[in-house]
Amino acid sequence: MLKAKKLLPFSGLLLIVAWSLALRHAEATILPGPWAVAKAIADLAWRGLLFKHIVASLFRVTWGYLAAVTLAIPLGILLGWYGRAERAVSPILQLLRPISPLAWIPLSILWFGIGDMPAIFIVFLGSFFPMCLTTLNAVRNLSATHINVARNFGVRPSQLVKQLILPAILPQIIVGLRLSLGVAWLVVVAGEMIAVSSGLGFLIVDARNAGNRYDQVVAGIVLIGLTGLVLDTMARRLERLRQLRWSHLEEPAGGR
Repeated sequence: MLKAKKLLPFSGLLLIVAWSLALRHAEATILPGPWAVAKAIADLAWRGLLFKHIVASLFRVTWGYLAAVTLAIPLGILLGWYGRAERAVSPILQLLRPISPLAWIPLSILWFGIGDMPAIFIVFLGSFFPMCLTTLNAVRNLSATHINVARNFGVRPSQLVKQLILPAILPQIIVGLRLSLGVAWLVVVAGEMIAVSSGLGFLIVDARNAGNRYDQVVAGIVLIGLTGLVLDTMARRLERLRQLRWSHLEEPAGGR
């Protein structure tokens, strides 16, 4: 952990040096250098656009991601626990899961119009399926021993979910939350390039169309990477909680 924190500034410095050297020896000069990009970010901040675009992207990610998590985790528990329900719904999930969320952009614009809702819907789709399947597999792999002991003691289904299932699958849920958050951040940027008039994705397209401002284009790319790094770091902190350093994954409980 400490070593990673110490290496992060060094890695960033190494990237900037490599970037500068590559531009110095390149024939084409269309790609801006680190200093030009830094000035573009400062200019965006000075004009009040930096905060506006970052907040717009985070707003869409937050609502789409929370909606996906709120629905995916209970559905994953339900399908993982009841084998018949899984067999009925799983073909639909497996049919929809491989479809890229970006493929839904034309339909999302048709359904919701231009604005925040198409991007939120795309984020929802991108987050829902990984989270639901992660939860489903975590429940299916629960230890049969613990489940049988709980049943022998007459634990009611509601207590079983609260006292056994949720604590046991929590480490896997946290991993799923992190993976889904990464997907959400990826797809919201792509959605903003088409369906909205704000956000980091829109910033890149708008800078490209406004006289080939490639310094702002690369600035948008840098801001996307830095914001994604912050989000991933926050999600990784959940994995390091002491309460999550265990798992009840032994022999599967089998079909239920």
